Amino acid sequence: MSVIGLRVTVLGAGVAGLTVARALALRGAAVTVVEQAGAIAEVGAGVQVSPNGAAVLRALGLGAALDAVALRATAVALCDGLTGRVVTRLEVGRLTPEQGYHFVHRADLIEVLRRGAVEAGVDLRLGARVGSVSLDGACPVVGMAGGGMAGGAEDCALLIGADGLHSTTRAALNGASAPFFTHQVAWRALIAGDGGPDVAEVHMGPRRHLVSYPLRGGTLRNIVAVEERQAWADESWSLRGDPAELRRAFASFSPRVRGWLDQVQDVGLWGLFRHQVAPLWQRALPQGGVAILGDAAHPTLPFLAQGACMALEDAWVLAASLAATDSLAAGLAAYQAARKSRCERIVAAANANARLYHLGGVVRPLAHLALNLGGRIAPKAVLGRFDWLYGFDVTKGA
Repeated sequence: MSVIGLRVTVLGAGVAGLTVARALALRGAAVTVVEQAGAIAEVGAGVQVSPNGAAVLRALGLGAALDAVALRATAVALCDGLTGRVVTRLEVGRLTPEQGYHFVHRADLIEVLRRGAVEAGVDLRLGARVGSVSLDGACPVVGMAGGGMAGGAEDCALLIGADGLHSTTRAALNGASAPFFTHQVAWRALIAGDGGPDVAEVHMGPRRHLVSYPLRGGTLRNIVAVEERQAWADESWSLRGDPAELRRAFASFSPRVRGWLDQVQDVGLWGLFRHQVAPLWQRALPQGGVAILGDAAHPTLPFLAQGACMALEDAWVLAASLAATDSLAAGLAAYQAARKSRCERIVAAANANARLYHLGGVVRPLAHLALNLGGRIAPKAVLGRFDWLYGFDVTKGA
């Protein structure tokens, strides 16, 4: 079907929302993005954009903008957190070099996508908080809390929920869901850059691990540290943690890691929860339709660095599926069919990494030995295990 002139309302101005807005607007849709924040400010920290995500940005004409704000990674190094010794090294710089593996500040990526959306003609409405989503009528209806749009409510020809972990749109499609606490919490911090190589370092220890890589030309260093614990923490990006508590949790780690943590002055803290991949990602209504994407459809634990990339892939496939089929209903169904199994596989792989990173006891040195031998004897085979993930270019499909 032609999406030219199709009225699309996107909830959320994050990676998923802004990407799908540009993708549809470039195909002629009339897109409005509704965002509750009054401004798209500098929030968050580092994001890894692997080749499968970079492929989407390049296909949308944003490759040069990405290169201008990102660092091209050369490798991912898995390290023994206690000694600092490199266990194995994945040379990701050799993965589809025309796309690249990037480290980028989340705010810089969002700004690239915001500019791209506005340049494509997207109407960006800030300070508009959604109070409800109704799918009971002929078309989706968005109710605004405290007004925000004329009349306080608006019907949509196509409603796209890119509204994150606590998605109102997902709940309208699937009903309420109850995630469960993984008994892991994560700290996120930024410190001054140290001139280190363009490598993502994963420092693995019993019941905890820490990931770090440079940002903004090496002027900043991103840190994400995960610890297993019984105590519960909110699933929120806004909680502040105690830097001293973070340092105590990783006191047994190598001097390199402790040196980074000694510099941390401000740190975010959030609980890690496991969510079910949404059973239903879309629905056609008599006079409209609805779809979800990104974290609204498939929240994932941050152990494979694919949250942003899955959102980029979703956005491309949704826009391409709508354009390639003969009706809204067919396009929405094709989108879910193309995306659900891949996202389920990625989420499962992230869950498995959480176990690998936190091994203890006698299993830990044996696992590290196997990783080390594999990396030395057959480095291409080790990297090849990720071909299904990084080598996938969704822009060459639908």
